Amino acid sequence: MHIPLKNSHGNGFNHCFFQCKLQAFSLRKHGFRVDPLGSLLPQLINITFHSHPYLHLLLLLLLLNKAALARLHHIHILSLVLFSFSFPSIAFSTLSLHCLGGTMEHNSNRTNIKSTILHHLFQKERQSPYYDNLCRPVSDLLPFIDNGIRGVTTNPAIFERAISSSNAYDEQLRKLVGAGKDTEGAYWELVVKDIHDTCKILEPIYNNSEGVDGYVSVAVSPKLANDTKGTIEEAKWLHKMIGCSNVYIKIPATDESILSMKEVISLGISVNATLIFCLPRYEAVIDAYLDGLEACGRTDLSKGAIAQAVLAYQLYQKKFSGPRWEQLEKRGAKKQRLMWASTNVKNPAYPHTFYVDSLIGPDTISTMPEQALKAFMEHGILSRTLDAEVSEAEHIYNAIQKLGIHWPSIGTQLELQVLDSFTKSFDNVLNCIHNKTLVQV
Repeated sequence: MHIPLKNSHGNGFNHCFFQCKLQAFSLRKHGFRVDPLGSLLPQLINITFHSHPYLHLLLLLLLLNKAALARLHHIHILSLVLFSFSFPSIAFSTLSLHCLGGTMEHNSNRTNIKSTILHHLFQKERQSPYYDNLCRPVSDLLPFIDNGIRGVTTNPAIFERAISSSNAYDEQLRKLVGAGKDTEGAYWELVVKDIHDTCKILEPIYNNSEGVDGYVSVAVSPKLANDTKGTIEEAKWLHKMIGCSNVYIKIPATDESILSMKEVISLGISVNATLIFCLPRYEAVIDAYLDGLEACGRTDLSKGAIAQAVLAYQLYQKKFSGPRWEQLEKRGAKKQRLMWASTNVKNPAYPHTFYVDSLIGPDTISTMPEQALKAFMEHGILSRTLDAEVSEAEHIYNAIQKLGIHWPSIGTQLELQVLDSFTKSFDNVLNCIHNKTLVQV
């Protein structure tokens, strides 16, 4: 609501500005109950009127009167900000009031939930509604999710408002201070908990949408906006501390941070690029995203090769067991063993023993080129790894598929590339032999 109030009698009073942002949803339109007083408020109010200079005082008293607010049982006032304005003998300073009035009702058994405009926004217009706010308890988000919210975004200003206007953080803060945390360290602990808990609440949406929605964003420190390396390190740290796949690391689109985005995305970390105010900068963000995905593809395919080998070993164990194989084994058959080949490392980010160390398991063969063999003999790690993390291998394999990478197509492409390479080598060696025979003659 933005209500500039002007004196209609021309007696020189200053313009008065009263701004508040309200969201009121009616039963008829959006599935929420609103009492008679609340039904007079439209969903989004943005009006301007001229009236008696003191009329706004009545409105102010009404909004701040507890009895009046008690009547707004089913209206959620997201935020209310009164900006400074003045009269001849009255001065009002800035005041912030957060989450006043009633709240949206949450259907705990999630049955008979009526469709709202947010559901229609997603289903009919294919736009995902996210909520740009967060405060404790994060369970307050449940009615928003019931009514169509599909994700949450945050920023330092949101946490400033949440922490400064609520005592819900005080207990954890006391423990953090008692444990010796400094101010910034305590801030991050508070934020990480909120983001983690919110990610868990939104996890069903993330899973059901196959990673399209259900995200929660958390911003790196704005003090790192011009620090490429610092942004990368903080993004990695936040992603690890929160420990949820559906977290967005929010990074500002400064020149230095755009370089960070590519690196962070290449590590498989989702990024929410922010502070984009012009088309050239947006294009730079797109390029950073595409570059990061390409690098991510290279990294993930390296890890994906290991994941696929682990799953191949699971298939091997399944196929060479049970009645069918047991009958053949009784007749003297021996198991077909898996052989790991081409174990030289192509990605310089990985150690030379990456493939050899990662594929150690019984009843298999590892054929090592010279570089890999030397490296393994010098500093290889002797440990059974082939079936140590099967669930992680399944996760990596499926995550790569979600990136749009089709495993059979990759297999066909590699077949053609390797056959082409071997054909060229075969032709070259034949030419070499032919030339040598000419010399001999």
